Amino acid sequence: MGDDPQHIKKVAASSYDYDNDSRWANYWNNILIPPHMASRPDVVRHYKQKFYQRYIDPEFEVEPFSSATSARSARSSPASPPEQNQSANSGGQTQAPERRPSSSQRASAPTGSLRLDRNSVPFLINAWVVVMAIMAMFPFSPWGLSDRAYRFTLAGTGLSCSYSIYSQYGRPRAWNLQAIQLWLQSLIATKDFIYLLYCFVFVSSPMAIKFALVPVLCRSLELVAKYLRRNFSSANLYRKYLEDSCLWIDTNTATLNILSSNSEIVLGFLVIILLFTRQRNIVQGVMYWQLLKLMYHAPNTASYHRNAWAKIGMHANPYIHRYAPFLRTPIAYLQRWFQH
Repeated sequence: MGDDPQHIKKVAASSYDYDNDSRWANYWNNILIPPHMASRPDVVRHYKQKFYQRYIDPEFEVEPFSSATSARSARSSPASPPEQNQSANSGGQTQAPERRPSSSQRASAPTGSLRLDRNSVPFLINAWVVVMAIMAMFPFSPWGLSDRAYRFTLAGTGLSCSYSIYSQYGRPRAWNLQAIQLWLQSLIATKDFIYLLYCFVFVSSPMAIKFALVPVLCRSLELVAKYLRRNFSSANLYRKYLEDSCLWIDTNTATLNILSSNSEIVLGFLVIILLFTRQRNIVQGVMYWQLLKLMYHAPNTASYHRNAWAKIGMHANPYIHRYAPFLRTPIAYLQRWFQH
């Protein structure tokens, strides 16, 4: 056993200092596991070995948790006859209940080995959003399929944002006005809540504005690329087909955020233009410009939106002062409303 490479790797994994590795805390917090199992040493040891395999030594072979559980129950089985004898001496009434927990543990061992990571659910939803957005924006898609893909894209993004908000902020402490107000104040400036409102504004409209999918697609691409790079960096299919694209997306998030902010602002002017057509939607226009105002002040989106608005003002103000000076007063009023 001393010459077995896997035994040496197992000893190294057991002696690794997990407490001083910040990645272990994030890894452990992202595992969905019942509280009564999280305190079991064998469960903690199993996931420490999986962490060691993913981040330290990919060649380390981790024993499946189901076999580890069965081995533990096999080791504990010799101790059961004395317990049964003791129960038999006391009347034999507890012999049947002693057997039922062991059988239930063996039945639940395979399901205990199937752990769903908290980040995998948003990844699947965002991957679905990317596919639906491409189908909706593809110019040769049938109208019915394109319209449904448009709705599915916005609904999927809203579901992803809702799941992220629930994972990070949970529910209000109490279902009264004050508790709900405090809960909303803690998340109203977050990017997930902003995009949840964004999806609600456009999914409730009868008209499908395909240009509205550009910010949604950029958000989903960024999240999918980060998940793939973090969890599939050693997979052959990822290295062959997706590594370069994911690397470019992950290193150019600022470019995607600039594209998203510019698209959101252009979309605001498009909504105003639609007010002069038969497909006008005044409620949608008011709601979306209130959302643009929120994006202008929210910490996660303020820098990109303010830079975009500054560039628009730099190019548009000279023409307004020269050819339409009567617009300066209403534009100044709108700027004061937008900036406060």
